[in-house]
Amino acid sequence: MARSNKSAGTYYFAIMVSVCCCVLFVLSISPIGAIDVNNTLSYRYDNISDGQYWRIISGNLLHTNLWHLLMNLAGFWVILFLHEMHYKGSASKFISLFFSLCLFEGLGLYHFYPELKGYVGLSGLLHGLFTFGALLDIRKGYFSGYLLLIGVFAKVGYEMYFGASESVSAIINARVATESHFIGVISGLLCGLVWLPLTRFFKYQKSTIN
Repeated sequence: MARSNKSAGTYYFAIMVSVCCCVLFVLSISPIGAIDVNNTLSYRYDNISDGQYWRIISGNLLHTNLWHLLMNLAGFWVILFLHEMHYKGSASKFISLFFSLCLFEGLGLYHFYPELKGYVGLSGLLHGLFTFGALLDIRKGYFSGYLLLIGVFAKVGYEMYFGASESVSAIINARVATESHFIGVISGLLCGLVWLPLTRFFKYQKSTIN
């Protein structure tokens, strides 16, 4: 039963993230009172420079329009189901990873792409989540992990060189921030390169003590 509860925790959190994104989107198009979600929570370089640091994380949860929201949430759940075997037994791991990627995404854009003045959406985080999952596959000995990693490298490399699809830009009614995808992949790699050795170390320590 305890194992089942731990597995459910990951999905409960994913549902919470999805609901939060939906609520914020509704508030962004139908503000309640004096609440202006976009002006308060979106990633904006100049506001962050003025000390509004929460935008580094909260900007990931906002979206430009309904299609943008649906595409990102669909991607979020597809990636979660793709790598569910790595997270279903440890909700805390997935939650920590989610917020770590949010933080790294915002900090990466802020420090390396100051010319990008505004950004919203989960797409950068999704690239990080996908990359991290591919590393976990490789760690488990799945050859598919290498294919996924090569695939996401190729996608982001193509976008950085040729630019994103104009059709996607038209759908979300905004320029696709390919910079966020690149930062997302780097964030996923950093999380993997730091997290996985630490996990292995603590498992070794625990087995030694036992």
